[in-house]
Amino acid sequence: MPTQLLKKATVLLVDDDADVLTSMAMLLRTETKAVRTEKNPERLPALLRKERFDLVLLDMNYQSSVNTGNEGLYWLQQVRKLSPTSAVLLITAYADIDLAVRGLKDGASDFLVKPWRNNKLLASLEEALTRRQSADTPPRQAFQVDALPLLGESEAMQGLRYKIEKISPTDANVLILGENGTGKDVVARLIHAQSARSAEPFVAVDLGALTGSLFESELFGHVKGAFTDAQQDRIGRFEAAQGGTLFLDEIGNLPLGQQTKLLTALQNRHITRLGSHTPIAVDVRIVSATNAPLYQLVQTNQFRKDLIYRLNTIELTLPPLRERGNDIRLLAAHFLAHYAEKYGKPTPKLEGRALARLQDYGFPGNVRELQHTLERAVIMTESDTLRPEDLLFSPIETALSTGPETTRLAELEKGTIQKVVDKHHGNITKAAKELGITRMALYRRLGKYDL
Repeated sequence: MPTQLLKKATVLLVDDDADVLTSMAMLLRTETKAVRTEKNPERLPALLRKERFDLVLLDMNYQSSVNTGNEGLYWLQQVRKLSPTSAVLLITAYADIDLAVRGLKDGASDFLVKPWRNNKLLASLEEALTRRQSADTPPRQAFQVDALPLLGESEAMQGLRYKIEKISPTDANVLILGENGTGKDVVARLIHAQSARSAEPFVAVDLGALTGSLFESELFGHVKGAFTDAQQDRIGRFEAAQGGTLFLDEIGNLPLGQQTKLLTALQNRHITRLGSHTPIAVDVRIVSATNAPLYQLVQTNQFRKDLIYRLNTIELTLPPLRERGNDIRLLAAHFLAHYAEKYGKPTPKLEGRALARLQDYGFPGNVRELQHTLERAVIMTESDTLRPEDLLFSPIETALSTGPETTRLAELEKGTIQKVVDKHHGNITKAAKELGITRMALYRRLGKYDL
């Protein structure tokens, strides 16, 4: 049965499928105060300026020929900006967990998959309204979980937190480097949250997911008639982030031609919508991230040096999990408690041998892999104690970390370390300083390579 909160709620349904709007509206009209439907998301800004909604149910894909959910994430940002008190639930026919996490990070209250179950839909709406009403309970966002990589007492993490505190209040552009799964997107959001722009939008774009034809439209927007499917004007990510922070993820995957267009926008501080000749001034802080070796790409003329200078006023390098020592235990405790609560199970204890298995593993997928490993363990275990056999590591990451390229890189690293240690006659402090790593990280590598 719906709660009194749901009975008093006004709901906006946004989906370009008329059948979806009809069936969902029929269900909700008897369970809520009022329901409004809209097929065209382009009308959302005007609609949200005129009316107030307690709940917005937003489809992830519209007229685009590429159903990646990018449109839904864009319109989620607009709803959060124009109607920050509305709870937003995302709806998609594609049960992609990564897409769900991206939507939750950007402020959605929940994520539903078509075809939905009516009781699940109503329960999700009630839960979103309850969280929205309670000032003491923060919205359930994946950001809270993903922020866990910043927990830890290792030397590397203490140094990273110090740097974030120093650079966040400035307006300097930041380049975040690090392996996959180390939490680059989390650091970007934290920088924005601690900046003078925190009240303005944080807009993220995955440059690795944009094809050449989508790049300009996605970043700079387009005007009606700019291309075949451009039926209306649309703003791009730069305009959507006006006054706030634009997070350019996977910047290392950007082709040279697109690098030139991005550099021009950053230098001139204005953009021009596709199909238009009118420049639009933009005021955004750029935070970018990549796991690619940018400086090697510069040497092989695959990445523009002048673009790096624009991006990395400040540069942060996130440490891999294998170099964070006892942080693995702290992170494991957090993930076990989180997923036990999520799945309604008692928090399992981590047996000593199981903890040793975690600490001995290299975690090529970093914190993200640790998170998934422990979520799987919580779901599958029937015991109150996790044993080593309960911890199954990702076969994908294991395969990637043992391929021929990795073997060659390991041999190169081993040889370099041996030469530097010999050069300093076994002085670990001097060798670590020249290598640009901590003493603990060097000790781990010496043990790894049996040097």
